[in-house]
Amino acid sequence: MAEPHVSAVFQYSGNTAELKLVGDLQISTVPKLWNSTLLELNLRNPIRLVIDASQLESCDASGIALLQQWKLLQENKEAEFMLRGLKEEFTYLYDLSTSVQIREKWEEKSFFSELIDKPTAEIGKKFVDSVSNTHSFIAFIGELTYAIGHSILNPRSVRWKDAFSSAEKTGVNAWIIIALIGFLLGLIMSFQSAIPMRKFGAEIFVANLVGLSLFRELGPLMTAFILAGRSGSAYAAELGTMKVSEEVDALTTMGLSPVQFLVIPRIIASTLMTPLLTMVFNLLGLVGGALVLISFGYPLVTFTNQIVSAVSAIDLIGGLVKSVVFGLVVGSIGCYEGLRTTTGAGAVGESTTKAVVGGIIYVAVLDGVFSVAYFYLGI
Repeated sequence: MAEPHVSAVFQYSGNTAELKLVGDLQISTVPKLWNSTLLELNLRNPIRLVIDASQLESCDASGIALLQQWKLLQENKEAEFMLRGLKEEFTYLYDLSTSVQIREKWEEKSFFSELIDKPTAEIGKKFVDSVSNTHSFIAFIGELTYAIGHSILNPRSVRWKDAFSSAEKTGVNAWIIIALIGFLLGLIMSFQSAIPMRKFGAEIFVANLVGLSLFRELGPLMTAFILAGRSGSAYAAELGTMKVSEEVDALTTMGLSPVQFLVIPRIIASTLMTPLLTMVFNLLGLVGGALVLISFGYPLVTFTNQIVSAVSAIDLIGGLVKSVVFGLVVGSIGCYEGLRTTTGAGAVGESTTKAVVGGIIYVAVLDGVFSVAYFYLGI
């Protein structure tokens, strides 16, 4: 088989240049023509360029690229370009390259225009996405508020079987990990604080520190964090899978509200189970603290009396109020991200990640709000 070859001959008539192509316009022959023909056209600067491709025997994508480059050169000069004689088997590829999507890739942009346009486009996209997300979040809050009010006024509308099933998964199946982390946190916190206090003979006040920290802050906060990673992600994965498989759309088609049908049972479960798990966390945290003080020679009754004198019912109730709100928030964020799941292979995983991160962030922010509110209320 003969090697591909091509010849290109310019013929000029006034301000018109005719370029006659003969042979094979392929990747092996195009580089020879690219620089030479562009240099010729830039020097002669014809007002009208005619490409005679009637004697082209073959033409691949690189040849089409060269034709497009000649056309782009003429258009940039606001000059005329004409292509004639291109065989039918090459016309489809040429027409495809002139489509809007492909055409954009041929347009040359300066470094500074890309430097300005790309960040601007990204900022605009981020802004539009933020507005859209805010709108959908506000709409979800409104729909959830209405569904909660409707459930309170009409308890029979709640799917209690699903609520109890979700409560079992959220509470009963989670108490072991909650108890373990609570015990270890109380143990570690007591041991770390007892070492410096021992220098002053004040180890007994470790009970005050552990009791107040657990009841007011660490108990509800750590429980909410654990549930955000465990139950919030599970809610997002469950509803996200239902959204991808179009089960949520089927509910809407049947006239059933996905929030009332799917979200409310999970919200009830997370809201009721979080304070109970918080109490388990607090109890096991106190057990861990008690073990440390017992190892230092203090009797259990001394630790118990110190806890009773240091911690009041207000401290316990304040922490439980926090835990109720945290449970509501964790469940809501998990369900919200699940219902917003898009299509695609990684959509469910992305929704799960957003549910965990969003739950932790909102819980942390609300904990700060509670701290300020309790300070001004004198609690």
